[in-house]
Amino acid sequence: MTFSIIARCPRSGQFGVAAATAMPAVGKLLSHAAAGAGAVASQAQVNPYLGLDGLALLRQGLSAKAALERLKGTDPCMELRQCALIDTNGDSVCWTGDKCIPWAGSLAGEQFSVQGNRLVGPQVLDAVAEAFRHAEKRPLIERLIEALAAGDRCGGDRHGESSAVIYVVDQEEYPLWDIRVDHHLDPVAELRRLHKVFAREVLPEILAMPTRDNPAGLAAEDSV
Repeated sequence: MTFSIIARCPRSGQFGVAAATAMPAVGKLLSHAAAGAGAVASQAQVNPYLGLDGLALLRQGLSAKAALERLKGTDPCMELRQCALIDTNGDSVCWTGDKCIPWAGSLAGEQFSVQGNRLVGPQVLDAVAEAFRHAEKRPLIERLIEALAAGDRCGGDRHGESSAVIYVVDQEEYPLWDIRVDHHLDPVAELRRLHKVFAREVLPEILAMPTRDNPAGLAAEDSV
């Protein structure tokens, strides 16, 4: 009941996850990403530990493929799950269990993977991937928004979407972007609106916060 995209930006090194689904609050358990390590999307009949443990394995330096093999040994119901991972090299892998509700599958591209279940058909993934590729010169956050919008226009979840999320990490342990629409008649349009609000009012605050290299942060420096 979800389509999602995980990606790495080769210019900035940022990792991102974006998704839309018919259920409320898709961002709560699906989206996982860590700076310098990778990203994971856990969906279908969700096992939250596939996302949490998958990200931990990527942090340890495992490749996406090796991490997935480890994860498959931890869950006795993998046939019900869909799980996608991308690693620090931008290599991706996706598992779609045999019992995921059709249409279900994935599409891998350069530095990204698109996956979904209970979709109107594979054309949703094609649309998401094409929009992401077409916007390759734009920041990762904008590429992810355009990718979600394209999947939504193509039919998306065959029951219609009610929630959406975009989660992007840059250099710090906290996210650069964390935009969630938990319940809305048009969650992708609302996500686009919130992106403009966040860009204007939230992003400047994030960029001024303390970092590992500068514990004072720009805001503290400006106040001295």
